[in-house]
Amino acid sequence: MIKILVTGGAGFIGTYLVKELQKKDYKIIVADNLSKKESKVPIGVEFRQIDLTNKKNTDNLFKGVDICINLASMIGGIGYFHKLPGTILSTNNGILSSTFEAAVKNKIKRMIYFSSSMVFESADIYPNKEEHIAKIPSPATGYGFSKLIGEYYCKTFNKEFGLDYTIIRPFNVYGINEYPGEYIGYSHVIPDLIRKVILGQYPLEILGDGQQTRCFTHIKDLVRGVMLALGSEKAVNEDFNLGTDQETKIIELARMIWNIENSNKEFKVKHLPAFKHDVKKRIPDYSKAKNILAWEPKIKIEDGLLEVYNWLKKIEKN
Repeated sequence: MIKILVTGGAGFIGTYLVKELQKKDYKIIVADNLSKKESKVPIGVEFRQIDLTNKKNTDNLFKGVDICINLASMIGGIGYFHKLPGTILSTNNGILSSTFEAAVKNKIKRMIYFSSSMVFESADIYPNKEEHIAKIPSPATGYGFSKLIGEYYCKTFNKEFGLDYTIIRPFNVYGINEYPGEYIGYSHVIPDLIRKVILGQYPLEILGDGQQTRCFTHIKDLVRGVMLALGSEKAVNEDFNLGTDQETKIIELARMIWNIENSNKEFKVKHLPAFKHDVKKRIPDYSKAKNILAWEPKIKIEDGLLEVYNWLKKIEKN
């Protein structure tokens, strides 16, 4: 039986992924420090609460592991990135060092590393292709740079130690069980805007001019892509953009969310000052994933938003 370790497996993406892994014949270990209050320990798997910056404990965790799906990192919305840039960079680097060194020491077969679309935050080439990483400036934020460093861990540890890898780059993932934040920009834009609409904020507050564009990818589409990469020999030592190429302006996203409940009330927004490192445009080219993994996104943003809205409305009422 293949033994799979999922670091950060109690987080938003991790819990969805573990559910899919449980449908297969794998032995699953989930490791998480439960640092976020919304963390959920998956049912029916071996769980370890652990600080993955601790190298000794991480070495022990990796014993007998065949594949590690490495999700663990400090992550949040744009406000979170700006509030804790040094802490994010330092902590994420500590996790990378511990997990990759433990993977080599314990001779695991493959590291599936979760990078981020934030590695493209300084891009001026669109849509973003995997090979553009070598052609664009480095990310400006501590979080984006930490994710790029993780990609270098994959490539350098493969070159020196023969550790096989697959790099996954999610693009603006959303779905049920991602909660709004404690302050502006703590979490991602979709749950934040939905909460504001549910609570009756009027006019609706958005950051910047609203002309920023994102390509919102449903969590189920992302996880399906990860499972395809996990099961494919062709995915070994490759990197994949996993995201829809349907571009949505933030102002239009806000309008779509507003109209779910307020279709008869005029849509009005209040523009708050934008954060310094607010990416103006982000759009992936997912043709590599389509060609190699036979993956492409299926869930439309309109359907996904309604699903999340209805779920979060029940949460807020309770």
